[in-house]
Amino acid sequence: MRPLTTEKAIRLIEAENTLVFEVDRRDSKDKIKKEIEEVFNIEVNSINSLIRKNKKYVYAKLNAKNPAIDVATKLGMI
Repeated sequence: MRPLTTEKAIRLIEAENTLVFEVDRRDSKDKIKKEIEEVFNIEVNSINSLIRKNKKYVYAKLNAKNPAIDVATKLGMI
């Protein structure tokens, strides 16, 4: 699991409280959700995935009480 720091990913962090990760293509949404919740100690509301150019990207929408900007700051993305 690797966080993305593209312009779109930063915009999603600020506007929609969403983090974007590049993950292993074989991982399921449930496994990814549990991993994000355990590693960052946050609550994830929903997971959306996208496969592009043989890579899987996950959009994790966080709960309102867990600001994505705080997690991004801890990761050094912002």
